[in-house]
Amino acid sequence: MSGRCIICGRVSKLITSTLGICASCLKQGGEKVFDHIQRVHAETRREFDLPLKPPRSPEGAKCYLCVNECSIPPGERGYCGLRENREGKLSHIAGTAQKGLADWYYDPLPTNCVADWVCPAGTSAGYPKFSYSSGAEYGYKNLAVFYGACSFNCLFCQNWHYRDLLSDPHFRSAEELAEAVDNRTACICYFGGDPTPQMPHALRASELALERAKGRILRICWETNGSMNRAYLEKAAELSLKSGGCIKFDLKAWNENINIALCGITNQRTLENFRYLAQWTKERPDPPFLIASTLLIPGYIDVEEVSNIAHFIADLDPDIPYSLLAFHPNFYLHDLPQTSKLHAQECKQAALDAGLTRVKIGNLHLLI
Repeated sequence: MSGRCIICGRVSKLITSTLGICASCLKQGGEKVFDHIQRVHAETRREFDLPLKPPRSPEGAKCYLCVNECSIPPGERGYCGLRENREGKLSHIAGTAQKGLADWYYDPLPTNCVADWVCPAGTSAGYPKFSYSSGAEYGYKNLAVFYGACSFNCLFCQNWHYRDLLSDPHFRSAEELAEAVDNRTACICYFGGDPTPQMPHALRASELALERAKGRILRICWETNGSMNRAYLEKAAELSLKSGGCIKFDLKAWNENINIALCGITNQRTLENFRYLAQWTKERPDPPFLIASTLLIPGYIDVEEVSNIAHFIADLDPDIPYSLLAFHPNFYLHDLPQTSKLHAQECKQAALDAGLTRVKIGNLHLLI
């Protein structure tokens, strides 16, 4: 199936009909491009009864949890769907230290994680201080915490079902989550959705869980778009650094216009936060503290995008692991092809050429 760019008229199978704009025209930007992108994202969010864009009411109730910094009009909600303005005051539906919108499950180790090739659960990294085994931690498990909100609106979301949690709420306390950690739980990983809109809940649960696990290994890990407020990021980083866990940043794009087109939101806070965390990597080189990943979306996340991201990472610390993930058609980008082997190999080579020392292609089974 081929799409046609509404700006330049180009026809290609690498243009999704959802956006209707090629990568080249997206990068050039312009009023017509951004008006169209805004309409596309509004329609995808209307389907799930989510606010169409981050509210910017001059007199609204302000939230500073993430990059969106919503200013919410009376009676309305913020972009993540978890905050609202009640009689002029910011009210939290969930995402507080007391109440989170989340599900969780146990994942036997080693598991299919973005960091499995460099982390203590799947390798000898961090042994014996941060790992139960000199190899993969067979017999142990990860507590995977699936949060039901996000600060982005990714058209390619592989876990878009997180939105169902908001329509059928599963409110859980931080204490409940901490109690799910047993003596065979080696790590907790927060993802979703994204932990960003519910950082107070995740941080509190982590503190309680670490207290319960005092004297043994329990790693705290995060898989995130990295758009949270710096104060919350610092607390998350401290917990991961001390426990042997890692922070996995999904660097979705380099070009801001591409990021806005694919995810609805700027990537500038993400890049700033990644740059900040890179200062911490030398404090605990083993196991790796900071890890980056990028989904190789055909037609949009090309060799140039990956090269720019890789140069950015390498300038900070060339030893930061970088995982390039194969794309599978999903959600609103259902009409793009899967990532090709050639595309993946070219992107890997570009990352190595940029100076990175640890680069891996993930989801090999999806390559065509």
